[in-house]
Amino acid sequence: MAKKTSFEGALKALQTAVESLEQEDLSLEASLSLFEDGVKNAALCRRLLDEVELKVEQLTRSEDGGFAKHPFPQD
Repeated sequence: MAKKTSFEGALKALQTAVESLEQEDLSLEASLSLFEDGVKNAALCRRLLDEVELKVEQLTRSEDGGFAKHPFPQD
């Protein structure tokens, strides 16, 4: 069974890839590999954030003490 990557782990890997791409003298192949990994980690972060947003939306308490579904506020 594959180990699940946490949001924090995926974000850290994405940050590391970006730093390496910005600062390192990498081969084209290494740069492409880092870029591909970064895209995968960015997609994972987005998916995990979407899941959390849905949970927060579903667990919003209504004024009468029950639970009601309200849209997640957008900034």
